[in-house]
Amino acid sequence: MTAAKTEKTKPDDDKTSTSSKADDDASSLRERIRLLYHGRNLTAHRFRYALLAFDILTILFIVGTSFIPREPWIEYLDVIFGVVILADFCARIWVSPHPVREFGHPATWADMVAIFSFLAPIVGEGLGFLRILRTLRLLHTYQLVSRLRADSTFFRRNEEAISAVINLIVFVFVMTGIVYETQHWRNPAIANYVDALYFTVTALTTTGFGDITLQGSLGRLTAVVIMIFGVTLFLRLLQTLLRPQKVRFPCPECGLQRHEADAVFCKACGTRLNIPDEGRF
Repeated sequence: MTAAKTEKTKPDDDKTSTSSKADDDASSLRERIRLLYHGRNLTAHRFRYALLAFDILTILFIVGTSFIPREPWIEYLDVIFGVVILADFCARIWVSPHPVREFGHPATWADMVAIFSFLAPIVGEGLGFLRILRTLRLLHTYQLVSRLRADSTFFRRNEEAISAVINLIVFVFVMTGIVYETQHWRNPAIANYVDALYFTVTALTTTGFGDITLQGSLGRLTAVVIMIFGVTLFLRLLQTLLRPQKVRFPCPECGLQRHEADAVFCKACGTRLNIPDEGRF
């Protein structure tokens, strides 16, 4: 009887052991993926740079293929891009400590729109421009910014100007996609992305040549948004470029972050600074 019980419980023990091993493997895989997205080692930094390069490649693909007729090879690449973005999206949600909160971020919804636009290009090809929102989020993460500061002297010297340029480019791309997606079905003046980009830039700079106008109330509201927010971002860029250059160095006493490049003392508290000059002076 005892032997029979032992025989009976053995398969259950094997199942429990197999299940436990599978859970351990899944947990180990999840931790490895989490380190790729949030870690600080060299492999994680390279992985995030690769994601950034993929984002840029995605935008170039969208812009380049918008000027040529839809061919089967473009449809195949659309699906490939969509699958890669979907895999990246699922991985980030899986390793997130709070998956539900991820859906409160605009970048998450931008990824969902991008996935939809690549896997269903006939319905929403223009919405793929929203993919660049994820690039913006990636550039503003602490790990990538700190890596860029460590790797690039040019980035350290011009961080604010680069951020302002990126914000303006993102806005132009997003609004170009919205203009094209909402107008090209009914507005003969918007035949491709060049037309949409041309209108976006003329509206942003308030030039207003008048050769292209948006139709309907939605079109007019879109033009208002482009003018208001576009001019604001453009002025922000000019302000960053024209004001005196400063370096980022936290004051050890008061914590003031930005100082003149040749500052010896903190202008807020008078503490002596020791700003590395990187051999410039």
